[in-house]
Amino acid sequence: MRLCYELDLETTAVELIKDQNLRGFFSESTSFHILMTMLFKKGHYENALEVLMEMKKQGIPFNKETYLLAFAICYKLDSLESCKISAKLLEEAQLKGDTLPLRAFYFAVAFALKQNDVAQAQFYYSQIMKTENKLYNNISVLVQLKSGSLEEIIKTLEAAVEVDTSPFVKKIEFSEQVLATVREKTEENPVLSAKLGDIYTRLQASGQITTCTLDDMLFQVPSSEKNRAKLLKQKQLGYQAAKPLHSNLLLE
Repeated sequence: MRLCYELDLETTAVELIKDQNLRGFFSESTSFHILMTMLFKKGHYENALEVLMEMKKQGIPFNKETYLLAFAICYKLDSLESCKISAKLLEEAQLKGDTLPLRAFYFAVAFALKQNDVAQAQFYYSQIMKTENKLYNNISVLVQLKSGSLEEIIKTLEAAVEVDTSPFVKKIEFSEQVLATVREKTEENPVLSAKLGDIYTRLQASGQITTCTLDDMLFQVPSSEKNRAKLLKQKQLGYQAAKPLHSNLLLE
């Protein structure tokens, strides 16, 4: 499978992994991960999902990397069917007591928001422990926005700009894309719109607005993972499982 990865033979790899005569030969999750990663990198999300389902069909145990790949693939497909698959996988994982990577929940929340399923997004969001990182803060704002809590968003943004942090501590950042979405929703309320305008100016002045979109954040390798990424790259030969999520979907 690593050879197929190196030679970009994804079609051959899919045929091999589905070959009934080779059933049991690819008995570890790594082979499936390599293939799903290869397909994901090339934008072949339907095929990547097909491989995921084949892995499930063959009874190969899922691990944290499998789940992260699964949620990322379903998110990219952005269909009602892939949304159902994503929800079912998460439910099954929790029933079995499998450990899910935190980023899988972020994908689940973001996907539910894209599908305008606010209740489901709130449910997934409630399972994420509060943490001061860029992805969490921006997801929080979007969940509040979809829930109609505009005043809460203003409070959240105001609190972020007023935090007195050390020069050595990175300040909370918000996506320009997310703030633009909030701005659209506050246009009909002059008071909130004015408050948001003031907060936006202050956030901008303090360098707390980033051009990163939510998708950029979802598919970005956390900085704490970079050292482990180098080790993984050395250990896994051709399977370069250590680059940003756009290419290799690293775990949290």
